[in-house]
Amino acid sequence: MDGSDESLAETFWAVTRRLRHQTKRALAPWEISPGQARALGVLMRHGALRPGALAEHLRIAPRSATEVIDGLQERGLVERRPDPADRRATLVAPTAEGERVGAAIRQARATEAERFFGALPPEDRAELTRILRRLRED
Repeated sequence: MDGSDESLAETFWAVTRRLRHQTKRALAPWEISPGQARALGVLMRHGALRPGALAEHLRIAPRSATEVIDGLQERGLVERRPDPADRRATLVAPTAEGERVGAAIRQARATEAERFFGALPPEDRAELTRILRRLRED
C-alpha cells in the first residue's frame, strides 16, 4: 500500500501512534506514564485541585484519577492535603520534586515535539495547528 490508498483516518491514527511512542520514549527517564505526566502537567498549570476536578481536566473517571494520583504520590511527586475551604475535602498538589520533574518533562516533551513537527515548514505547522484546534472544538 503506497499511502495514496490510506484513508485520512488511517493516516491520522498512524501519526498519533508515532507521536505516542515518541512521548513514551521522552518520559522513560522518569519512569512515569503518559497519564501521570498529563496529571502532573495539569497540577502545575492550575495549582492544587480536588481529585474530581483533576479527573475533569484529564477527561477520565474519578476512580482512574485516584489511581493516577496514588501512583504520583508513591513516587513523591504529589501530595494530598486538606482543602482549607472545606476540611472534609482533599486537594492534590505537586511537591517540590513534582515541580522539578514536571518542568523537566515539559522541556523533554517540547524538544520531542519540535523534533517531530520540525520537518514541517512554519506555514504547514500553523495550518496543522489551526485544523487540529478546530477538530478539538467540535
